[in-house]
Amino acid sequence: MSKSSGSYSTSDLSRKSGDIIAEALRHPVTITQRNKPRLVLLNIEDYQRLMKQSDRRTAGTIETMPDELVAEFENAVEAYAGDDEAGRT
Repeated sequence: MSKSSGSYSTSDLSRKSGDIIAEALRHPVTITQRNKPRLVLLNIEDYQRLMKQSDRRTAGTIETMPDELVAEFENAVEAYAGDDEAGRT
């Protein structure tokens, strides 16, 4: 593949690693295997920027939820159950 394309095969990576690394310092480079994109090689600054922008959501439990959120959740469940019962009668 052409060096200017920003995409290289795994075979290219083993033969031209220096050139590919130099290019990856300028912009992300895709590494393909069997003509399918498999990896992206990018400089540390781009990686750190992406990590800072990544979604930091975590899973929790009712035990770890703030009391206000538990109350809101319980009210929503009760309202839903009330609507469901009203629909059945």
